[in-house]
Amino acid sequence: MKVLDLHCPQGHVFEGWFASEDDFQRQLRDSLVQCPICADPHISKRLSAPRLNLGARQTIAEPAARVADMPAADSPAEISGRNLQAAWLSLARKVLAHAEDVGPQFAQEARRIHHGEAEERAIRGQASPEETMQLLDEGIAVLPLLLPELAKETLQ
Repeated sequence: MKVLDLHCPQGHVFEGWFASEDDFQRQLRDSLVQCPICADPHISKRLSAPRLNLGARQTIAEPAARVADMPAADSPAEISGRNLQAAWLSLARKVLAHAEDVGPQFAQEARRIHHGEAEERAIRGQASPEETMQLLDEGIAVLPLLLPELAKETLQ
């Protein structure tokens, strides 16, 4: 198994796991590798340190970080790119795990929920910028969140 440090032209850094270098090159050539933050398919490898197994050592696993657990920064400039990416991926995982995908009917379903015509629940889907602005003008709380197509599959 090859674990590679990858990055896109926008500077987003992420990790990819591949069966071999040939597998990575094939997936790259077939546009199967995308940045999980911006969906850019122009990916390249970064230098990474090798992982050495020097024998089994018992370690205590740390719990996965949550967005709510991130310490507050004094200013936006103090938030590093990696922390921001980690927070975004954590939020994306939560949205995908806990929100029903209503697809292109998002605006209509959000209105139905808001007016008590449908069960109140977390939903996600697609809405145009105009539909999003109309929902906000109507007092319906929505949050535009870019989820690249590949991110809708298993996020790692």
